[in-house]
Amino acid sequence: MTDFDPIELKRIRWRSRRGLLELDLVLERFLANGFEQLTTAELFAYQKCLDLGDNDFLDYVNGKAEVDDPELAHIIGILRAA
Repeated sequence: MTDFDPIELKRIRWRSRRGLLELDLVLERFLANGFEQLTTAELFAYQKCLDLGDNDFLDYVNGKAEVDDPELAHIIGILRAA
């Protein structure tokens, strides 16, 4: 993990709680298995994902929508693999 402030990391974990059960399940698994290994760039990309609407975010994770942003595509790939 990077040199992020522990309070900021807790805030990111809190923002990972979403309104869709399917998305929550994916993100909970990711937080338990892959979150600690993120680089600084990946952590910023993950925060960009958290700014997405729940349905758009879930569509990206499920592969129902194409991700145009390479940074987001990379982190979505990590989420799928977690």
